[in-house]
Amino acid sequence: MSEVLGRVHSTESFGSVDGPGIRFVVFMQGCHLRCQFCHNPDTWRIGRGGKAWQAEDLLNEALKYRAFWGKTGGITVSGGEPLIQIDFLIEFFKLAKEQGVHTTLDSCAAPFTFEEPFFSKFNELLKYTDLILLDIKQIDDEEHKKLSGRTNKNILECATYLSDVGQPVWVRHVLVPGGSDRDDYLKRLNTFVKTLKNVQRLEVLPYHKLGVYKYKTLGIPYPLEGVEPPTADRVENANILLNCKDYQGYLNQQIE
Repeated sequence: MSEVLGRVHSTESFGSVDGPGIRFVVFMQGCHLRCQFCHNPDTWRIGRGGKAWQAEDLLNEALKYRAFWGKTGGITVSGGEPLIQIDFLIEFFKLAKEQGVHTTLDSCAAPFTFEEPFFSKFNELLKYTDLILLDIKQIDDEEHKKLSGRTNKNILECATYLSDVGQPVWVRHVLVPGGSDRDDYLKRLNTFVKTLKNVQRLEVLPYHKLGVYKYKTLGIPYPLEGVEPPTADRVENANILLNCKDYQGYLNQQIE
């Protein structure tokens, strides 16, 4: 067995919102961002927490549920931020592809860089990755820094690079009232996504408060105290401004 271990926060056996079909979802431990709307602050710690897995053992655990995946399901690795553990990801996805499993990476791309050795490893990972769920949290760089603590410049560079190499992507955008739901930001995001040639789906994810109790348990002040989830009208407005319907044709083809 490999000496590379992955620190896994938790797994979900029957995920239905983390890529196509029914999926085995792996939530990796560790994240550099501190997004104000994060509902998994318990995944932030890097190098601590979670359970250490060998890639082969984790794949065998996932394959127990293969009968439920159908033609479109498979494995999704999420976080935290899975690219922090890219060596483990490469091994895990390579083994999964050897078994004919559809692989999806759910990432905000915050660790992305053209510098080595990351860039070569990232390209190696793409060989075994069928789909990337790319979280673009805020199109404005200064607002992204306020929201997450870090710039979005390398994230947008990653999005453009994935387009250049033809890597299939679903773009996801969390809609936060008083923040990312502003019409001018949504229009700017729409303009950027239109420059990409590889986007198969664009999803608006309404902000929710399901993780508030975790902040209380961990003794962390909740950054969005008093902010309520967006209304149905604001969600529909975002879908319209982002032209989300323009990205549904691919999905309909897959369902048929």
